[in-house]
Amino acid sequence: MLNNRIDFEGIDVLDLFAGTGSISIEFVSRDCNSVISVELNDRHCNFIRKVCAELKISNLSLVKTDVFKFISGCHTQFDMIFADPPYELDNIAEIPGLIFSHNLLKSDGLFVLEHSSKTDFTNHTNFVDHRHYGNVNFSFFEYK
Repeated sequence: MLNNRIDFEGIDVLDLFAGTGSISIEFVSRDCNSVISVELNDRHCNFIRKVCAELKISNLSLVKTDVFKFISGCHTQFDMIFADPPYELDNIAEIPGLIFSHNLLKSDGLFVLEHSSKTDFTNHTNFVDHRHYGNVNFSFFEYK
């Protein structure tokens, strides 16, 4: 789905709510320059560390913290940001605004947010597209 929108080779990626790291590792496999995975769950973090060690992945950095704390303290910009928060997260609607107010996305970057059909981002200033596949929804955001 993203291959038509972005060239992964050499980009810097932020994966929020990384879970078991499968998306982060997919980004690594597509020759991204660097991937920062943010995850709070101990079990998931241990799994990501184990997989990175087994596969000798050196360009994935795991940050074990709350995503909202990470966003507020981050001073790095990314070419691609992917977020897959829990669908029932109370403040999911705040995430796009936080990404853009903290200037985490490069001017030509892409932010993709996975969410349920209960949340609609079409009125967000930086919203550019929406796709759904079964019960999974993706909203795309860019600087306009």
